[in-house]
Amino acid sequence: MTTDGGKAGPEPSEDEGNRHVENAVLLGFFLVLAAAGVWLLSTMADVRKVQDCAAQGRRNCAEIEVFDRTR
Repeated sequence: MTTDGGKAGPEPSEDEGNRHVENAVLLGFFLVLAAAGVWLLSTMADVRKVQDCAAQGRRNCAEIEVFDRTR
């Protein structure tokens, strides 16, 4: 016999609602961790390129940014 207007099925417990929030938080944490890992690998690759260039005895290894002059 149901007392909730004819809807059958068990009501979700409070823990199930918290589980959804916890899963969302963990997913967000994982995404931030993955993005940080990609950034770190990219930075390490850039540093390695500059070190390889310097080890070969070149002088112009670092990029120099030149800004356009507007008059």
